[in-house]
Amino acid sequence: MRREARNWYDGALIDLEEAKSALEGGRPNWALFAAHQAVEKALKAAIVALRRERPPRTHDLTELYRASGLELGENSIALSELTPYYTVARYPNAGLERPWEGISRELASRLLEAAKRIVEVVGEEIDRGNTERD
Repeated sequence: MRREARNWYDGALIDLEEAKSALEGGRPNWALFAAHQAVEKALKAAIVALRRERPPRTHDLTELYRASGLELGENSIALSELTPYYTVARYPNAGLERPWEGISRELASRLLEAAKRIVEVVGEEIDRGNTERD
């Protein structure tokens, strides 16, 4: 795997750990932000590794997914749901007056699990793509 792609993917794995820690620590809003970041970095890793292109400068997970050329199946449904939490989870009045109170643990847990599955699938596809090129 190209170094740039590895850096993006390793960042995704770290962000998943941060999301898990935030959820366990009672910060579901921060868990969603970190889950979003994990998926964003994984998709950017895929674009670099599989398409051999620079990823678009966006935080829109659906746009990154389209640019990646990957097939995530039903996992892709979570992308549009997770995308707004790049902003909503962090800023008062960006959707919720107090996101640290308005985002439920259940929602964060569900979307964190979806993010884990997406990052895993992306990792498998990157590995498969690298094997096919060898």
